[in-house]
Amino acid sequence: MAATFAAAPSSSVLRLLVSNPARDPSSGLKNAFFGVSLGLSSKRSSAPLVKMSLRSDGNIGGEHREKETSVSAVAEDLADRLDDLSLDLELVEREPGMATILTSFGNSFDPYEALSTPLYQTSTFKQPSATTNGPYDYTRSGNPTRDVLQSLMAKLEKADQAFCFTSGMAALAAVTHLVEAGQEIVAGDDIYGGSDRLLSRVVPKRGVIVKRVNTSNVNEVASAISPLTKLVWLESPTNPRQQITVISKIAEIAHSYGALVMVDNSIMSPVLSQPLELGADIVMHSATKFISGHSDLMAGILAVKGESLAKEIAFLQNAEGSGLSPFDCWLCLRGIKTMALRVEKQQANAQKIAEFLSTHPRVKQVNYVGLPGHPGRSLHFSQAKGAGSVLSFLTGSLALSEHIVQSTKYFSITVSFGSVKSLISLPCFMSHASIPASVRKARGLTDDLVRISVGIEDIEDLIADLDQAIRSGPA
Repeated sequence: MAATFAAAPSSSVLRLLVSNPARDPSSGLKNAFFGVSLGLSSKRSSAPLVKMSLRSDGNIGGEHREKETSVSAVAEDLADRLDDLSLDLELVEREPGMATILTSFGNSFDPYEALSTPLYQTSTFKQPSATTNGPYDYTRSGNPTRDVLQSLMAKLEKADQAFCFTSGMAALAAVTHLVEAGQEIVAGDDIYGGSDRLLSRVVPKRGVIVKRVNTSNVNEVASAISPLTKLVWLESPTNPRQQITVISKIAEIAHSYGALVMVDNSIMSPVLSQPLELGADIVMHSATKFISGHSDLMAGILAVKGESLAKEIAFLQNAEGSGLSPFDCWLCLRGIKTMALRVEKQQANAQKIAEFLSTHPRVKQVNYVGLPGHPGRSLHFSQAKGAGSVLSFLTGSLALSEHIVQSTKYFSITVSFGSVKSLISLPCFMSHASIPASVRKARGLTDDLVRISVGIEDIEDLIADLDQAIRSGPA
């Protein structure tokens, strides 16, 4: 380990750069780090100390060693530099990682400091007096349990505020109410079936114009955006064909017309992607998926940038009565604690399954951005931390695909994704069935498409299960 002192003249900040050449990223010590803290006030300190800490948190074992030693030369050198340069010290606090935030995010309002956020299962709150309102009055308008979840989601998405809804579709419906009659929504043509139904059969009845485009083609999106465009609706990767969108570029174009950009980030989760950092104004999650993770509740999240937009969403949440119930908020807070751990395991399993399927002689095509041959792989990893755990594949035969779905033992046949349990389905007959067959065909959604949401089971069991289902299918 080597320490280097460097002063940036323009910033008047002295930085301590610590390098660790011994750290090997390929080793199992993913969370290993070295820390150094200097205890001194000036070069006149009589006993300057350097406290050095080495902690290795590997998958197995792990060790923690600390020692304090007098390192006069290092301390005196640092003190000399401080005195000679007359610099102000800037203390930069290390930003905690996702898993740390999820397990340590607290409820400061609880006088008993319970580790689990209390469930305020009430519809109303007693007020201080006949003419004075307390912080809460009616749960539709606000609830302490909901506020904890909303605050946590805002932190995870680096948003100004976040809002919890009764479902992902309730959250999306609220966003569409930001668009007035005569204005436009530009949306992807390969999106979740429920979103497609909302945009094609509900929103137009209010006089809103909906344009559908291939969002993986920036030029096509740019051509569709006009001065009338109020909202650009994106998914990346798309569900279920795994197309990738250049979020930052589209956001730049949309903002030049004064339009908002919303990204449905359900398929990625906050663990793998933060679209607000890429220029989006609104991030939506179906918290039914990875955020809660256990297939035991329905919830939607909107995380937004800007005070004005946050006020609009808060008004809609209250006016439409679509705020998430206290109990579902509590359940979600319980499930979210393990989100980082779950997503990591699910993604690792999905990568191995995708690699297995891509070499199987009876599989024609695998749609998974984690595979080296995916056309959007490079772009995706420039704006996300991982490939996720949802993938799809084609067999070229509806009979074979149907057999595969019905013959697996560890994959449950159902809609949705993001659960600890592995799921399998034929999207054209389930999640995307509401899209007319002719439209599905034009968008490349064929009946033989199989979608898999990979869970946390042992990977050997999942691969063996898929293999037997594929091999035993009709020729």
